[in-house]
Amino acid sequence: MSAFPSRHKLIALAVACAFAPAAFAQTADKSDNVLPEVVVTSAPADGIARNASVGGFSEAPLRETPASISVITLEQMQERSIRTATDAVKYDASVQNSYNAVGLSDWFAIRGFTLDMGSNYRKDGMVILAHSAIPMENKERLEILKGLAGLQAGIASSGGILNYVTRRPTDTPLRSVTFEVRERGSIYGAIDLGGRSDNGVFGYRINAAAEDTKSYVQGSNGDRKFVSGAFDWRLSSRALLSVDMDYQHKSQLTVPGFQLLGLDQRLPTSVSGKTMLNNQTWSLPVTDDSNNLGVKFEYELNDNWRTTLQANKFELRRDDAVALSSGCTTPGEILNFGYCANGDFGLYDLRRDNDKRSVMTTQAMLQGKFATGSIGHELTTGLSTLNRRDNFADYLFNPTVGGLQGNIYTTPQRDLVLQPTNPVGLRRKEEEQSFFVQDVMALNEQFKLHAGARYTKLKRVQFNSGGGLIRTTDDDYVLPNVALVYSPSKTLSFYASASQGLEPGGEVPSGLPNAESVLDPYKSKQLEFGVKADISPDLSVSAALFQIKRHNEYAHASTNDATAAIDAYLTAGEQVNRGIEFAAQGRATRNLMLGASFVALQAKAEGTGDPDIEGKRIGNVPKFKSAVYMDYALPQMPAVKLNATWIYSTSKVFAPNSQIASLDKKVDGYHVLNLGARYATKFGNTATTFRFGVDNVFNKFYWGDTSNAFGGYLIPGAPRVFRLSTQFDF
Repeated sequence: MSAFPSRHKLIALAVACAFAPAAFAQTADKSDNVLPEVVVTSAPADGIARNASVGGFSEAPLRETPASISVITLEQMQERSIRTATDAVKYDASVQNSYNAVGLSDWFAIRGFTLDMGSNYRKDGMVILAHSAIPMENKERLEILKGLAGLQAGIASSGGILNYVTRRPTDTPLRSVTFEVRERGSIYGAIDLGGRSDNGVFGYRINAAAEDTKSYVQGSNGDRKFVSGAFDWRLSSRALLSVDMDYQHKSQLTVPGFQLLGLDQRLPTSVSGKTMLNNQTWSLPVTDDSNNLGVKFEYELNDNWRTTLQANKFELRRDDAVALSSGCTTPGEILNFGYCANGDFGLYDLRRDNDKRSVMTTQAMLQGKFATGSIGHELTTGLSTLNRRDNFADYLFNPTVGGLQGNIYTTPQRDLVLQPTNPVGLRRKEEEQSFFVQDVMALNEQFKLHAGARYTKLKRVQFNSGGGLIRTTDDDYVLPNVALVYSPSKTLSFYASASQGLEPGGEVPSGLPNAESVLDPYKSKQLEFGVKADISPDLSVSAALFQIKRHNEYAHASTNDATAAIDAYLTAGEQVNRGIEFAAQGRATRNLMLGASFVALQAKAEGTGDPDIEGKRIGNVPKFKSAVYMDYALPQMPAVKLNATWIYSTSKVFAPNSQIASLDKKVDGYHVLNLGARYATKFGNTATTFRFGVDNVFNKFYWGDTSNAFGGYLIPGAPRVFRLSTQFDF
């Protein structure tokens, strides 16, 4: 299904359904079987989440879930004018950017493991693809599960799961409009409409947004359009049908990162976070068109048992393009990874058009409560399927005329006549079937045993650009999960868990044979011990101690020389991440809300047999990171609320491959302070909220991301950025 017709069908259906309440009110069944009004569950008025669905198979209290979970609520996102997931996850120290270049997508690592773009990102528990930016306008909250998710998700990278929970229809009419201006004149507008028919049978939620983007990096301009609809029908007192759909178009010139300088591989200096290396006259934007359609049917069999049927389809079409800065071609200083000592670099036309990726997931689930003697059971069992298709071309990788170079300080213009991109073909198809079961057993008033397992069967076939077979995977896996929770009181819980996950397999880097194909899946293992406590009705704290082991995958160079090229992508030994997390959130006083997140993490390669990486720190993983934030309502002026966020990270290693890892290049840590304010008032009957914010108040330059993606790049953090918005609630 192409993006163009899907877009128009989606918009037409959203508009039609938005005006349907009256019709449904006239025709709906008015018998006693109609469901009573259901209140949409979200964070309470204080904006603090106390439940999440990402830790299991249904929404459950955070304190009772034996896993480390954080939730960013809609109110928290509104108060700080958060428009992207990259901005949202700043409040969880366990989450780290992973090649979050301006104009691209929101890619992350959790607990030191880079998330897989095709399996670790979920929408209402169902797989979506993170190759494009995920819109936030129709999201009620962002749930972050830290650690293995084999039982919940099957195939997923070790770091954890990001689950985007969609906004649902409201029981009272909702009419909200937001306008915002940002750095260099970026203009943004959004609407949020919700309500129900008179008899409550039909509900709707419509979100739409448009943005004219002028990034803080001059030249990285673009535009974005988004529309979504979420609808539900109360078919009877026990049956609920929900449908949600969205479409997004996004086009923007992306901002490449930096490489190291010279044969001695020095960090670039005297550069700015506003530097645009993709500023050639022939530079083209990255353009994404994505469609999403989800359907969910819930039926209560009786007071103790219910069943859920769910399906979701996500489609993406992408044109990828960048004037790529990479390597050095100066005689005597030729580098495959790294710029020349004076800042010169090789300049390439890197493009491919018409990527088409889709994933279809389904799930059927039965949940119920019963007792065997004195032991209470909460049983979940179900089946799920996944069907994925990736169609893409090999990248066109052409140097500028005569191999002329660019420079990070002068950014000269170079001539190039654009050539046609390579043909698109089917490169990967994947089918996954799973059976899962979990039983939460209440052994007595203090102890609960969580025991479960997922059986997953995977068929994966990968092809090269000519249609030739690269690799076939046909295997099955059993992923057990067990946890014991001890609750000496209603406000305190201790837990211990052991689990296995299923890694999707690492992706072969560009420049090697069979680039962008993935290795076979394999198991990972995790042990975790944690404590969660409600210090007061308004303040909660948690801590977790964990160890995760998985295969160590890395790009290898044959010699310990900065001029050496990567010659293989290897699996050797284990990557072992050990750490401790702490989090606190709640209301310290009537007017002061506080939050804090800390993580101390050791990430090393062990048992590799390669002296260049054995025992070395894993790249892009700080030893310590923290995020502390507050919201304060002025007692004398309750309409005014101030907020502040302080983010701190220690140094990280820049290790795109083994020979650079052996050089032990460290990137300094950083402090960043963000401030904001909100003023709420009324104009007539219209509630109006003004919000102002400034990020990176002291305009500090820092390397926020030292990713090993695409051969290894350093991404500067954003400089000082201002924003001003107005929200009208009618």
